[in-house]
Amino acid sequence: MTVRKAGVVGAGTMGQGIAEMLAFNGLDVYMIEDTSERLTQAIEMIEHSLDKQMERWALTHAEKKLVMSRLHPVDSLSELAECELVIETITEDLDSKRVIFDQLDQLCGPGVILASNTSTLSLTELASVTAHPERVIGMHFVYPVIKTNLVEIVRGLKTSDETFARTKHFVEEIIHKKGVMVFESPGFVTTRLICLFINEALHVLEEGVASAEDIDSAMRIGYSFQYGPFEMADRFGLDAVLAALERMFREYGELKYRPSIVLKKMVRGGHLGVKSGVGFFNYDKDGDRL
Repeated sequence: MTVRKAGVVGAGTMGQGIAEMLAFNGLDVYMIEDTSERLTQAIEMIEHSLDKQMERWALTHAEKKLVMSRLHPVDSLSELAECELVIETITEDLDSKRVIFDQLDQLCGPGVILASNTSTLSLTELASVTAHPERVIGMHFVYPVIKTNLVEIVRGLKTSDETFARTKHFVEEIIHKKGVMVFESPGFVTTRLICLFINEALHVLEEGVASAEDIDSAMRIGYSFQYGPFEMADRFGLDAVLAALERMFREYGELKYRPSIVLKKMVRGGHLGVKSGVGFFNYDKDGDRL
């Protein structure tokens, strides 16, 4: 499978990371958001990310210019029709995603792979609005996209063997990440397990067993985690963690997925983690701990 042009629908945190990673790997990336202001902000955030890499000597100025030249903001889904692959990464709302997939199915030829970065929603339901459900697949990237060498390749009920094989080739040979095959299930593998880990840490905090700082230190130092559960949740976005837990609780009906009341209070108070500058810890505008 030769992919030279890829579309990214949605330019939030994950969309930015996916677009930057695709452009870094030599693809022309066509990005769309629901407003031109959010799209402009997304391009600026990607440039800021590249600047930070230059500061660490991980990227040259010429490489940055090359990556930026491959990013193409567009204002209509019809401009994605020539892409060989389109990745949807809008908010985790089934109805909104179904609208996007319905439109993409009409605009893109039957050979174009339509992928979703959803972490909890049903690929089978998304595919059901299309005339070609066999070409719909999940590509669940893990935050931070640039640094994490993993993609969950999620098969819906009607995803074809050809679509899976082409997607796996793309993941491993073109963007150089490890592809793990997952059959559709709420939360897949990574979201299901990491959200349980975070939720249990929240229960430990509620019970007064230890502070958030000490719980994070124990897991980071004792088990070689890059981040402890609370900083991890801050970086994912506490609202995203809450939404994933609530959806898995509804789907599975098991109490272990019921979100901690502490998490609900944090989200209601607007303490969303890195994106708001405050969560369990405080962060600067670059997302670094204060």
